[in-house]
Amino acid sequence: MWCDTNESVIQWASEEFSIPYIKPTDGKVHRYYPDFLCKVKQQDGTIKNWIVEVKPKKQCSPPVQGKRVTKSYVYECTQYAVNEAKWKAAEEFALDNNAIFKIITEEELGLNGKRRNSKTRRLPKKR
Repeated sequence: MWCDTNESVIQWASEEFSIPYIKPTDGKVHRYYPDFLCKVKQQDGTIKNWIVEVKPKKQCSPPVQGKRVTKSYVYECTQYAVNEAKWKAAEEFALDNNAIFKIITEEELGLNGKRRNSKTRRLPKKR
């Protein structure tokens, strides 16, 4: 919806192409599909391609270890390492292709961790 209502966005597509990256957990080449590819008219009038990934802010920084090393913590560390590998590959791809790579969180979208205009609500658990 943001792309549709932003006058600077000329064209956009969702998960339209892949970027090869090396997954740190297995050392093999995998494909990363960024969330969006946007053609944007810059303030100076030039046209630039933006490669955009949308992630929760929590997933954009290393996990914080609690008192114990839990399965959840190990999983979060693994996911963060994989995300970093994807993002590094996307940054290199962007540089090679005269594009801009950007990670957008709920803050940039104005959501601040809350759903906006959501007509759905969580039902209480049955007891």
